[in-house]
Amino acid sequence: MKHAQLFEPLVLGRFALTNRIVLPPLTRQRSGQPGDVPTDLMATYYRQRSGAGFMISEGAQIEPRGQGYAWTPGIYTRAQIEGWRKVTDAVHAEGGVIFAQLWHVGRVSHTALQPDGAAPVAPSAILAQNVKAFIETGSGVGELVTPSVPRALTTAEVKEVVSLYVQAARNALEAGFDGVELHAANGYLINQFISAHTNQRKDEYGGSLQNRLRFLREIVRAVSEVVGPHRLGVRFTPLFTSTNQDRVYIGLLEDDPHETYIEAIRVLEEMKIAYLSIAEADWDNAPELPDDFRRDVRRTFSGRIIYAGLYTVERGVRLLESGLTDLIAFGRPFIANPDLPQRIANDWPLNPLDRATLYGGDARGYTDYPFYASSKPEKTSS
Repeated sequence: MKHAQLFEPLVLGRFALTNRIVLPPLTRQRSGQPGDVPTDLMATYYRQRSGAGFMISEGAQIEPRGQGYAWTPGIYTRAQIEGWRKVTDAVHAEGGVIFAQLWHVGRVSHTALQPDGAAPVAPSAILAQNVKAFIETGSGVGELVTPSVPRALTTAEVKEVVSLYVQAARNALEAGFDGVELHAANGYLINQFISAHTNQRKDEYGGSLQNRLRFLREIVRAVSEVVGPHRLGVRFTPLFTSTNQDRVYIGLLEDDPHETYIEAIRVLEEMKIAYLSIAEADWDNAPELPDDFRRDVRRTFSGRIIYAGLYTVERGVRLLESGLTDLIAFGRPFIANPDLPQRIANDWPLNPLDRATLYGGDARGYTDYPFYASSKPEKTSS
């Protein structure tokens, strides 16, 4: 077997994983309309990729205000829960383990996506820069737009949002997910509270770093009480360079990212959650994270660690061999290769990615990528 390190079994929380290959959360915008409901086609997509040792769903907004892109699925209505049950049943039928990613975009939204056309909500009323929302402009068509100016949540509303995360976690368990991941990355709501650049609050949730971490801490504690720490993960995007500022939406660049994120990781360690997922910069020729940061992450956090971000198999194996990570996530390769673990194990060539079909649409570029063994697309349902 090629790259045997990727195929060593591993225990994550209380789950026995068959390999170290992760399907990370990947936005595909294929939910059924109206209602942003997961579909049979989505169930096929996830079932096809259930050879991953561990799977995390695409981000599911925890409430209507949490949406920043048309056609992304929610996890707050009865129909959505039942739709996700189709996905989890399909994955479990293949022996897979799948967590739901709980998502709230905060200020990275537009009035066209908000209930009653209201302003998006955020820690502070600061317009998001260098990022776009995506709105529907007609049946099956849409466009990228500049986010709307947000309004600041009141202190009472912040606490209400914490309760929305809790309810979303309950919904995820009801939908059959094995656990949940909190999306605290990519400049979205939890990330906005952590960052001094987007959080200028004067209450208990703003000011010092420890205050800015309060929202994260409260959500992690409350969700952990519902699902158990062994079924909980958190994703961060530590950004250590200002290079390529037009792509800064993958995270928020802090004045001292090392201190900020190590302190955030200490919050997770206090709660003894199952895993930490770190998504690195994913543009071409992006710099790798500093070695001293990776070492401090490992020293600080005793749970499992996942890294993602333009990883090749060889680079992923090297990081596993270093002992600084436990699992490696492959995003774009898993989109184009539903049988990616088998291809890695057998050193089979990879399908090329069709970038034109990444977001929105139907089965094309979604469930019709060929498996190597069959050399032809698998039948899909719609």
